[in-house]
Amino acid sequence: MSAAYKIVTTSDEFVAAREHYRYLVEQLQSPETGQLEHGAVEAWLHREGMELLRRLLQGHLDVRARREGKLEGLEGCDGVERTHVREGCVRGLMTLFGEVEVRRKGYSARGEASLYPLDGALNLAGDSYSDGLRRRVSEEASRHSFDDAVEQVEKSTGGKVPKRQAQALAKDVSQDFEAFHEGREAKAPEATEDPVVLSVDGKGVVMRPEGLREATRRAAERATHKLQTRLSQGEKRNRKRMATVATVYSVAEHRRTAEQIMGLAPREGTPPRVRNKRVWASVEREMSEVIEEQFGEALHRDPDHERPWVVLLDGNRTQLALVEAAAKRHGVEITATVDFIHVLEYLWKAAYSFHEAGTEAAEHWVGARALRILQGKSSEVAAGMRRSATRQGLSAHQRKAVDKCADYLLARRKYLRYDENLQRGLPIATGVIEGACRHLVNDRLDITGARWGLAGAEAVLKLRSLRSSGDLDEYWQFHKARDRERNHLSRYADRELPTAA
Repeated sequence: MSAAYKIVTTSDEFVAAREHYRYLVEQLQSPETGQLEHGAVEAWLHREGMELLRRLLQGHLDVRARREGKLEGLEGCDGVERTHVREGCVRGLMTLFGEVEVRRKGYSARGEASLYPLDGALNLAGDSYSDGLRRRVSEEASRHSFDDAVEQVEKSTGGKVPKRQAQALAKDVSQDFEAFHEGREAKAPEATEDPVVLSVDGKGVVMRPEGLREATRRAAERATHKLQTRLSQGEKRNRKRMATVATVYSVAEHRRTAEQIMGLAPREGTPPRVRNKRVWASVEREMSEVIEEQFGEALHRDPDHERPWVVLLDGNRTQLALVEAAAKRHGVEITATVDFIHVLEYLWKAAYSFHEAGTEAAEHWVGARALRILQGKSSEVAAGMRRSATRQGLSAHQRKAVDKCADYLLARRKYLRYDENLQRGLPIATGVIEGACRHLVNDRLDITGARWGLAGAEAVLKLRSLRSSGDLDEYWQFHKARDRERNHLSRYADRELPTAA
């Protein structure tokens, strides 16, 4: 079946679309098509249907061009009137259905940029890609590699976007991320008394050299390695930049006991579901900036500090210091808690100093001490394991994991008040932020062979954050309004688009 058609130009802008529709009906009724399997018909109709939609869109744009009125004394933001009018100025537009042409009037003055009011009425972007195609490319790029995104768009639409342009689109679409969330502060606070939970973590992203932080880049330049083809034990390549991942959400109180956590007593009720979750990540901004934004999000939800605030962390000292500084700065009382799962990991490593790996004895050792830590006795556990190591005469090497675990427990004991959290029904684990790290960073930025530039990585993280938080539709409307202001309204006197468009 041939796809070559001649566009007929008459006073009826939709004659070409009608011609193509008749062709489709004739082909679907033909004996030749009647011999095909349904899959072949489906593929052909998808392709030719795109052409029909393209012609319909072209017809609509031609109608808009014909109806565009002529303006007198059009004044730009520079105060200069555009007195010269050119008819039929054409720009190409790649859309979901294929390429179309936009014909419109251009208003110019000597030495000044021309104005195209119909571009503003249509809210065309500064590049040659339509709104629908820009969104489709952005969504695909947030899910898959740019190569795969370009391929998926070409397979499933009538449009085409080269890889380099797809990367530029992702950056352009994500540019209003911060402004979008700052603008949401005008909304009413959350109507709930449930705890507001904040959690933050870091995840490394492999960067191109120019995307590394200065200290990491210098370390990479100074580094020498024993082998040429791989790293030796203890060597670092210094090729990652840390992305900060943050989340804020609400969750109902859920009281339980240490015995229930450890499976020694039956659990009561169903754990409450996380609500109104926002997750985001940034590889460009410093961790302190992300945490400040995180506190801003929480303050928007609870401006009067009436709800319990819980901050869940993995025990990183820098994170703890930044969180406590932010709490002090904003005058809010927080319950900072180190993730219980991280504590368990230290316990398991210490257990292998006393028992063989994989044995029931090791499991029993961990379980007994985990229970006591959940009961608020972390300091006693730390002291007890050190005494056991001394009594058993373990060497410095053999007891290394024991001392490391004890140091961890003692240094963070004020963040291990699990007994108080359980009694108040507050969470003690960082599962939400761990999942966010995997989804936002690992699943997209850590794909095999990926080496990121700073702007590209930041754009993808923003797009994935919007999708994960369920904000993409709302953000898209905000972004389009900002685009209209940037690309069109800002170019006219009084920042108003002429009504004749």
